[in-house]
Amino acid sequence: MGHVKSCEVSLAIKVTDALLHALDTLRSGWRTDPASVPRGLTCSESKEGQFVLVAAESAFVTLPGACVIKGLGAIELAGTGPVFEEGANSKSLILKATPEGWKFSVKFVPPIVRERHAK
Repeated sequence: MGHVKSCEVSLAIKVTDALLHALDTLRSGWRTDPASVPRGLTCSESKEGQFVLVAAESAFVTLPGACVIKGLGAIELAGTGPVFEEGANSKSLILKATPEGWKFSVKFVPPIVRERHAK
């Protein structure tokens, strides 16, 4: 039996000025004092020098039409469908600061579906 691979899906979102300000504040705080990052959030820098923020499953909540990151604010989702499959595990929200602006995606492990032998 093969192992289930994780999936990453880009999110179509509407960003508010308040959220952008909170992200910039978090980024500058992380650069001066990495211990200031709230629990459940992880900050790093990509090979290209882009700031990357990962919110663990315990640090964000997905609601119909929005995603709320504890301590930062809400992201309005532009799509109407579910972000990930019901029963998905190991969910994390990934935010990357790129030259074109912030990119948002969610990474998860889809639910395991076992097919039993039917007679």
